[in-house]
Amino acid sequence: MELFTVEFWLALASIIMIDLVLAGDNAIVIGMAARNIPKENQKKVIIWGTAGAVIIRMIATLLVVYLLLVPGLHLIGGLALIYIAYKLLIEEQEDNEVSGSTRMWAAIRTIIIADAMMGLDNVLGVAGAAHGDTLLVIVGLAISIPVMVWCSTLIMKLMERFPWIIVLGSAILAWTAAKMVMEESFITSYFANGFVKYGFEIFVVLAVVLLGLRTKKKKEAARTISEPAL
Repeated sequence: MELFTVEFWLALASIIMIDLVLAGDNAIVIGMAARNIPKENQKKVIIWGTAGAVIIRMIATLLVVYLLLVPGLHLIGGLALIYIAYKLLIEEQEDNEVSGSTRMWAAIRTIIIADAMMGLDNVLGVAGAAHGDTLLVIVGLAISIPVMVWCSTLIMKLMERFPWIIVLGSAILAWTAAKMVMEESFITSYFANGFVKYGFEIFVVLAVVLLGLRTKKKKEAARTISEPAL
């Protein structure tokens, strides 16, 4: 596709819109993963996590034809995302001996893995809009980086003020994971019935949220018991 033609700009606009529309889940993951990192490292986590996720997505977009041939990709990604939704819900700021850099890179790793698991729909959309043009893929994803950084920072600040948003974010990720599982080609027929489909989505969301809240409550109770009386 030739540069600076109407076709080029229309395709680029399509890619940017796809990235922006589907950036919500990514921003939630990034914000949740960074919220318990020390303040001085939060910006680094957001920037490096976003950059790493975009690079992985860029590579996946270029290899999308081969990725579609991998059996069980949606199922594996969905199950992994269910665990991540649970893990991000129960994570808390901890006063322990773990170094700030270790926790920072652990958060970045979580962001990249989560984005890789749930980015297949985005990859398919971008690949289709780009029509095989590598430059379009790179430029479109590069433009989406500052938007994702801004959204992630906003979500993280909202979580600090309104803790219930953490639960909502985990529920959204669990719902995304449930949809991924149902999109797996060799089991999708089992969810053709609307009752089964929505029932499965509700079950996954409730299981992640309720189990996560129960685990958080147990951890808080254990911490209260272990704290010395004044």
